[in-house]
Amino acid sequence: MPEATIGVVGATGAVGSVTLDLLRQRGHGNVRVFASARSAGKQVGPWTVEEATPEALSRGDVDLFLFSVGTSASRELVPHAVAGGAVAIDKSSAYRLDPRYPLVVPEVNGERATGSIIANPNCCTIPLTCTLKPLHEAAGLTRVRVATYQSVSGAGAQAMERLRDEPQAEHDLRMDWDYDGEEFDEESKLRDEARKIMELPDLPIQATCVRVPVMVGHAEAIWIETEDELTAEQARTLLADAPSIRVEDFPSPGKAAGEDEVLVGRIRRDPT
Repeated sequence: MPEATIGVVGATGAVGSVTLDLLRQRGHGNVRVFASARSAGKQVGPWTVEEATPEALSRGDVDLFLFSVGTSASRELVPHAVAGGAVAIDKSSAYRLDPRYPLVVPEVNGERATGSIIANPNCCTIPLTCTLKPLHEAAGLTRVRVATYQSVSGAGAQAMERLRDEPQAEHDLRMDWDYDGEEFDEESKLRDEARKIMELPDLPIQATCVRVPVMVGHAEAIWIETEDELTAEQARTLLADAPSIRVEDFPSPGKAAGEDEVLVGRIRRDPT
């Protein structure tokens, strides 16, 4: 059987660049790269960038598209990729909460990865649900509170360049999320996406999200309440046995950089 052709859309952005590195490391040679007209014709590693037009994506010569572009671009381009017979995995928020499409974290609900459009969750929802699933299966979650400390990589390549270039005293990280007077949309997305992935539509989840001057590696502090008693040691054992989780005494963005696992630590009972 011939190797599938993989197309990376948004290949010159921060996420697209990492996607290409991972495909290269994992031996996927049959790759095509797409980006905006501004980047068309440039070389990205061994690949020449093609312009991501509806016509180019609908030709039927790519089996799987990985989309790492903004929401509006995904809404415009993903249907054309699917019309050409490809499966599209989209990292934007365009399809995440649409009930017609699965929102998938393989370690949590991989069996849902069916159909021609598969949505990829928010960057903090993924480690959150990987951590919550084994604890919920063991003791039943009744409430979750989470505070995130999100690196600038989540805001894109330009934000990373600003952090590299500006003096430390001038760091003024923009809260690059929409605000409705009570919540940032990043906070409501975290709640709504986690509920959909875990199929717990009424689970109380309260989030506070903050952007921090760290280049790569999001951190989360999570407080949970459960139906049944769950000791810290039991939780530690469950998490150590869970897929894609590595238990560390003191996890940090530095330890997580370049790794595939979710690092989880400081597992303890709330003393209050």
